[in-house]
Amino acid sequence: MTQIVPPRSEVPVEFTWDAYSIFPNDDAWESEFRAVKGALPGLDRFRGQLATDLGTLADWLETTEELRTRLGKLHVFAHMFHAVDTADQEASARHTRSASLWSQFSAASAFGEPEILAIEPETLKQWIDAERRLSVFRHYFDRLLSRRGHIRSAEVEEVLGMVSEPFSSARRIHSILSDADLTFLPARASDGEEHEIAQGTIGKLLSSPDRELRRTAWENYADAYLANRNTTAGCLATGIKQNVFNMRARRHGSSLKAALSDDHIPTDIFHNLITTFRANLPTWHRYWEIRRRALGLEQLKVYDFKAPLTSVTPTVPYPQSIEWICNGMKPLGQYYVETMRRGLETERWVDVYPNKGKRMGAFSSGSQGTHPFILMSYNNDLSGMSTLAHELGHSMHSYLAWESQPPIYAEYGLFVAEVASNFNQALVRAHLMASNRDVEFQIALIEEAMSNFHRYFFVMPTLARFELEIHERAERGEALTAAGLSEIMAKLFREGFGGKVDADDGRVGITWAQFPTHLYSNFYVYQYATGIAGAHALANRVLEGGPDAAEDYLSFLKAGGSLYPLDALKLAGVDLSAPGPVEETFGILTSYVALLEELVT
Repeated sequence: MTQIVPPRSEVPVEFTWDAYSIFPNDDAWESEFRAVKGALPGLDRFRGQLATDLGTLADWLETTEELRTRLGKLHVFAHMFHAVDTADQEASARHTRSASLWSQFSAASAFGEPEILAIEPETLKQWIDAERRLSVFRHYFDRLLSRRGHIRSAEVEEVLGMVSEPFSSARRIHSILSDADLTFLPARASDGEEHEIAQGTIGKLLSSPDRELRRTAWENYADAYLANRNTTAGCLATGIKQNVFNMRARRHGSSLKAALSDDHIPTDIFHNLITTFRANLPTWHRYWEIRRRALGLEQLKVYDFKAPLTSVTPTVPYPQSIEWICNGMKPLGQYYVETMRRGLETERWVDVYPNKGKRMGAFSSGSQGTHPFILMSYNNDLSGMSTLAHELGHSMHSYLAWESQPPIYAEYGLFVAEVASNFNQALVRAHLMASNRDVEFQIALIEEAMSNFHRYFFVMPTLARFELEIHERAERGEALTAAGLSEIMAKLFREGFGGKVDADDGRVGITWAQFPTHLYSNFYVYQYATGIAGAHALANRVLEGGPDAAEDYLSFLKAGGSLYPLDALKLAGVDLSAPGPVEETFGILTSYVALLEELVT
């Protein structure tokens, strides 16, 4: 068998992220953990006092903000070791302890917001105007007051804080099963050679020109999830029921409303996205047919979606990715590019290559007071380059927000997060399209773009429809079984394939089990689609050279959480409350499909 996934111990340190830039050693983490844990009982001195005077309220907010910052650093450090080796029991235990400490903090501070809401709004406004330390919290208070009907008594809030850790158990179990305990049969190439399947390699295997290797990789990957479908269905059903519980505890009308309300996102945005997506499915049907013809197949299978359409697939070593990304991001200016390059080349923001036990997928992490950090499984191809650009979008968003905002606004909502990541991909892709006119390279680049669009503008809207249906079923008290979940999933994909793809319903239907983080995030996945739409609208604005386009975009990044998401995006120059950006981005997708058809026929 071809061995391509080393154990964590064999990964060269220069290709790992620098967790010890946060704490110099494990003992320092333990010391800080004990110190923060010891500080939690001290919060009780504020109980019943927050409405007495503006000085006490300011002291409370500053104290809890400091603790959140310290907790963030503790959690990021612990999570970094767990994410790169999910089978490491010591790392898993430390990660669990950090999550438990967050839960303890949530419970210990739960009385705060109900007490603040007991202050008369006019009195609170007077205090904000009179006390400089409170003025920075003006937007926070506005958010809080908008949630007045959904924040419960101090006692109920304390209970909700206490259950936050056990409520994350289903997600953790699903993730551990997926990342550490699933055993995949090896894929087999047409020459009989076996290839190891792991979370860090499945993408590369599905991009092989060898159809037999693609088929066996896709089938064996799906079959491992099918073998555990009842366990994962039990986990997901529990996670959905927990969302419904929280929705009802906070007196929202639906799980969708509960998920979108904190960020002032109207539910119409979700429904408009789904309507626009379904109206544009013929673009995807056309793409499937072009791909089938280009590959010379009688029937297109799901495992053919990433099959290369050229005989020469570009090899992109990691250093080349850095150069292409830095060149592509030049429209945002020297400071942005130099900061990004320093993080990539000297500060070790990125954990680069696959290893055994490494968490699936890619993500950007970090907290105010740390570097941004990126986990990925780089495979020396255009897809890996694009993933790196994507995660760097998140990282630079965080870097600039942390640098520009006080702790209360250092983090931003999920709705804006996917704009920054896809923006980077759009700019880098435009740079490469303009700078390399080789036909083979152009086809490969379009394939990379289509793979990204497939995930964000096909799979994610389909998962969003799935998520809405299973939440609505849970709200009605209906059972969520493995068979029922897979039936819903297969039905939605069949509609998306439009008869142009010969789908294996059983293996396509288990797709829900392959997203052990996304589907526990309570209506997160639709934001991938709105994000890519906002990103392309803003990238076009910057590429067209408008006088303030780049500065407006950077202002959006620096705003962090200091504005409501839709307002922050309007600052950048896009209005996602209307369907226009989604339609515009489907137009870009259509142009890629048309160009691909021209190049391969």
